[in-house]
Amino acid sequence: MNTETTESLQPTEPPKSGQSRWQQRYDAALAKGLVRTADFTTLSGVQVDPVYGPSGSDEEVAAAIPGFDRIGWPGEFPFTRGLHATGYRGRPWTIRQFAGFGNAEQTNERYKMILARGGGGLSVAFDMPTLMGRDSDESLSLGEVGHCGVAIDSAADMETLFKDIPLGDVTTSMTISGPAVPVFCMYIVAAERQGVDPGLLNGTLQTDIFKEYIAQKEWLFEPEPHLRLIGDLMEYCTANIPAYKPLSVSGYHIREAGSTAAQELAFTIADGFGYVELGLSRGMDVDVFAPGLSFFFDSHLDFFEEIAKFRAARRIWARWMRDTYHAKTDKAQWLRFHTQTAGVSLTAQQPMNNVVRTAVQALAAVLGGTNSLHTNALDETLALPTEQSAEVALRTQQVIMEETGVVNVADPLGGSWYVEALTDRIEAEAELIFDKIRAMGEVGRKLGPDGSIEHPVGPMTSGILRGIEDGWFMSEIADAAFSYQISLEKGEKKVVGVNCHTESVSSELEILRVSHEVEREQVSMLVTRKAARDEATVSAAVRHLVQVAGTSQNMVPAMLDAVRAEATLGEICNALRDVWGVYREPARF
Repeated sequence: MNTETTESLQPTEPPKSGQSRWQQRYDAALAKGLVRTADFTTLSGVQVDPVYGPSGSDEEVAAAIPGFDRIGWPGEFPFTRGLHATGYRGRPWTIRQFAGFGNAEQTNERYKMILARGGGGLSVAFDMPTLMGRDSDESLSLGEVGHCGVAIDSAADMETLFKDIPLGDVTTSMTISGPAVPVFCMYIVAAERQGVDPGLLNGTLQTDIFKEYIAQKEWLFEPEPHLRLIGDLMEYCTANIPAYKPLSVSGYHIREAGSTAAQELAFTIADGFGYVELGLSRGMDVDVFAPGLSFFFDSHLDFFEEIAKFRAARRIWARWMRDTYHAKTDKAQWLRFHTQTAGVSLTAQQPMNNVVRTAVQALAAVLGGTNSLHTNALDETLALPTEQSAEVALRTQQVIMEETGVVNVADPLGGSWYVEALTDRIEAEAELIFDKIRAMGEVGRKLGPDGSIEHPVGPMTSGILRGIEDGWFMSEIADAAFSYQISLEKGEKKVVGVNCHTESVSSELEILRVSHEVEREQVSMLVTRKAARDEATVSAAVRHLVQVAGTSQNMVPAMLDAVRAEATLGEICNALRDVWGVYREPARF
């Protein structure tokens, strides 16, 4: 027998050196063509390695650097240093600019501009009526149509929104939670009408209702019906649209409401654990559905704290997914996340300074290993971005990507004493918060036959629901926001142009103003569409949806039928309000 063949069949021991294991992964990616052909040198022409770290066996490294297994290597559990061995050499982050204003036609033009100038994906901002599941012609929508995002009333609007943008070729993120499922159904129908197989769609849908109760306050129903819809969507996407991520768990709005970095991290990841428990409660395989979860974080101004937060997030998620929820595959343990720079940090005073703030925050997100990124425009504290300010925001990312060299090395700050200490500190703070949330879930829960605590879905979910019910999350965020405001007013925290360096030669900015004519046109168009559709078909589809809501069947197929019949967002959501009622937040002082 051929000796070479015999030897190749013998089992091989995995390399005992972390560096060797990383090299194997990197070489495999290189062989598959997954490493970009690019100039990976410094500005002075010095060749840099793809990653840096200690050499020697795991035992030697552990002796020299206690706890190094918590830092590790890119592409290796616990993924502190990134999900992929190649870092951004394999694939840079996706430039995904958040945009939406006026009507679908106007926003469609902005999307085409973003894509033409180098944007890698789209992110949809909806107006307030859409976010609240209201049609543009409802009295509660008056004065809000098209002002903070794009107005979407039906599948016809969604068609216009993506006209001449092939949905099979572009990833799309949609920032909406309360009415996320019917809006997503409109997206599927728009793809069908383009001739695109919905099974090939890729992107993310926010859907995260927990953060609405905690921070943003854009909900429709009580928590339980929302969780029913989310579970239905998770099952539907897992079975029918495998590449699409139906849940983007959002910490952004928690941070914007005033939380600390550790609170943002802990509340967000706890919410993620709640959705994992939701999937498990439906009998879903964690290794199948968990890759459909993604995250959305804020990148604020404390440069190193933000980098540490992102690194800690990956490590916490991987460890809990493996040890608590028994996920076996890397993909089920990966925390993928989108980042947006901190809107709350932008100032109306000296708004040109916002370009600098955004650049610093974007660089922190990149050094923290973000998978996609939105950079805020300098005028967003005053209005929706003008085309010029949107271009500057886009170019900010492109300068970081093309000119700074940060894409050359995976996790270039890994091993920094300061960064690693901050990463450990934020992780420890988050774990204490997890303990509090789980403890809240134990209070008042029923005992099972064996004396154990019964949870409706799981222990973390129970704690989140109890924290929402008692106003605990709101109180914690309010305390953090108040503490920061006091330090700002005392001058202990500095904001340039606000409480220091206030002299300026800045002139007034020209800002984007959405005409009220947009509202009149949108309402007129909606009335025309309603008059042209088959009312009997619409009514039957909505009645069927209501019937399904009263069963344990998955609601997505019935909702798709209603959307195909041109039922509007408001009609669908109002029908479900009649079934489930509305949620009233408890007062908390």
